[in-house]
Amino acid sequence: MKKSVTLMGLFFLGLFMAMCSLQKKKEIGLQLYSVRDAMKEAPAETVRKVGEMGYTFVEAAGYSDGKFYGMDPVAFKTLVEESGMKFISSHTGHSLPDSASWDSAMAWWDECIEAHVKAGVKYIVQPWMGEEGYQSLEGLKKYCEYFNVVGEKCRKKGILFGYHNHDKEFRKLEGEVIYDFMLRNTDPEKVFFQLDLYWIIEGGKDPIDYFKNYPGRFILWHVKDEKELGASGKVDFERIFSAADQAGVNYLIVEVEKYNYDPLESVEKSLLYLQKADFVKNSYGK
Repeated sequence: MKKSVTLMGLFFLGLFMAMCSLQKKKEIGLQLYSVRDAMKEAPAETVRKVGEMGYTFVEAAGYSDGKFYGMDPVAFKTLVEESGMKFISSHTGHSLPDSASWDSAMAWWDECIEAHVKAGVKYIVQPWMGEEGYQSLEGLKKYCEYFNVVGEKCRKKGILFGYHNHDKEFRKLEGEVIYDFMLRNTDPEKVFFQLDLYWIIEGGKDPIDYFKNYPGRFILWHVKDEKELGASGKVDFERIFSAADQAGVNYLIVEVEKYNYDPLESVEKSLLYLQKADFVKNSYGK
């Protein structure tokens, strides 16, 4: 009798663990620029809706003057966490300073980094360069040196600093592909790269070539298509995800910039696409 009870207990324990495993959410975040109008109109309500969809974390695109979407860093962090998510990453940045504006730029970064520390953010990502970075290799080199300095400042505070591409970075400048030059001239200990899977393909390059040539540099991905994920057929996500370990990706972040539906519906459809996709793991290396 005891043996029968024990076997039955083990059976139900195994069934319970299997059900828990099936119900575990995939760790997928949303770049809040995807719902930018809603974030302007009703940020708190929008964040709560994003959490209800099943996203597990957010990446902000609304930092200014020490606040996120007009909220104190701790208040915004609390809102995100009360919505069932984490506040992991943030898009922000400052233009390339010259010798006269260097000190004020560094002071701006000090304030910015401190706000992100208070919010518990792991990653700060600059999603643009000024024209200096596209006009000459000398200007691009200055940007790389600048990013190394910012990356070191972030590192000292426990935050990692990265750069997000668009398609312009895959053009040639004085015989060099801009993105390759950036990868070679930034310190991997100080600067990582958030690869936008849509924009690299629009720029005419293959992400997997970059994973092979610069393994481990792409710790965040923007998982993006022309509109909702999987809608255009332009991006072979399954092939790209097969090389995720070589890329070194830690987190997947959905971004939608154009829509077939209302933006909130669009980002929910994009999340469902990744949740249903067998080639997307529950989580990636941290």
